[in-house]
Amino acid sequence: MSIATLVSCSKDDDGGNGGSAAAGTIEASVDGSSFASMEIATTAVEQDANGATMIRVQGSNSDGEGMVLTIMGFEGTGTYEINGSGNLLTNAIYTETDLSNPMDTQTWLAPYDESVAGEIKVSEKTDTNIKGTFSFSGKNEEGGTVKEVTNGSFNVGISEF
Repeated sequence: MSIATLVSCSKDDDGGNGGSAAAGTIEASVDGSSFASMEIATTAVEQDANGATMIRVQGSNSDGEGMVLTIMGFEGTGTYEINGSGNLLTNAIYTETDLSNPMDTQTWLAPYDESVAGEIKVSEKTDTNIKGTFSFSGKNEEGGTVKEVTNGSFNVGISEF
């Protein structure tokens, strides 16, 4: 399944403490329930196009839950706001797939309006790994429900694209 979105962010230089995700995983609390991706199903991609850098961190677990964090205009460690206005593009997506009926996948997207819906803090970035924390409020367009994703962290190897 492929999802394309255009959203905005801003950056400051506070990259946070890096969180507590195990190597090769994304971890978070989704409405109070634990999410942890499987190392084999987790990756980060860095891509440069026309002088701009995009970073995408994504992972899923065996229950059909997934997380995608995208920073367009990546400029190094720091805090990237997930908001609906500005010049940079940053978004976050949480998905729940019914494994017996994959067409019934539900998606919660941030941002979903002009306000700040969360942030992604990149505390460490090397040529081979990216580490940081995140939190966001995502809205499901079909049902209008909102999920709160808190205490998120990632520690993921980067694949070149």
